[in-house]
Amino acid sequence: MRGSLGEKIGEGAYSDVHAWAPGQVVKLFKTGLPQRHAWWEARMTRAVAAAGAPAPEVLDEVTLEGRFGIVLRRLDGPTLLQLSRSGAMSPAQVGAVLATLCLSVHRIAAPPDVLSVRDMMTGSLRDAGGALPEPIANGILALIERLPTGEQLCHGDVPPGNVIMTAQGPRFVDWQGAIRASVGYDLACCHVMHCDLAADMVSDPERPRANDAATRSAYARLAGISTAALTAAAESYLPVIRVFVLLGPAGSPTLRERLIPIPLAFDSRGGFPDAALM
Repeated sequence: MRGSLGEKIGEGAYSDVHAWAPGQVVKLFKTGLPQRHAWWEARMTRAVAAAGAPAPEVLDEVTLEGRFGIVLRRLDGPTLLQLSRSGAMSPAQVGAVLATLCLSVHRIAAPPDVLSVRDMMTGSLRDAGGALPEPIANGILALIERLPTGEQLCHGDVPPGNVIMTAQGPRFVDWQGAIRASVGYDLACCHVMHCDLAADMVSDPERPRANDAATRSAYARLAGISTAALTAAAESYLPVIRVFVLLGPAGSPTLRERLIPIPLAFDSRGGFPDAALM
């Protein structure tokens, strides 16, 4: 069904979401974003949905006035972020939703199209064109080589704003960062989004921190592993997630100095010392 551009119902760093046709939306990427990034998100969303992940169905790809768009099955409902901010859901409830969603994703073997952490980082550093100092770029690649190999599917971008609470249950959107890793990857992502980023942008920084703690606690309980083991798995990925953040639209020299202090970022082993993990 061919649709037409309707009201804007959402906006992100890279795209706007508009009504398109009955039961459909179009995610229209902003001018200036290389089309390969938008195309990659369409490819990843198709792949993970076919594998059974809680993702929207991709219906079509369109180009409108030079902007690439993905037509998706519409997911109706508030975001988990809206419910958290309004107080409609407590941190324990937010954490339970995030943990349950992440666990459902991690139980899926990553489809062949999904990149490993090493391949994703190599591509991101190449696209960044030297935006990071060479010691940090070399150090993060060396660190990745020392991380446990994981074959689970990970979402790669798990703030509550990327969860739609539909009548059929919660669903993840924004699958461009889908990656093949171990479970600690998404838990590290959750920590960075809540504690490194969101806590500096809200009036009540304890709320996102509480959401992160509740997510980790709920995940450990649901997966039947100790919180200490899960925390260790997540901490090993923290520098990786922080470098991905610095390579994205939120990256800045000020943020870089706060997330990964350059004097700590490179050691004699060609990686990040323990002090740079936290």
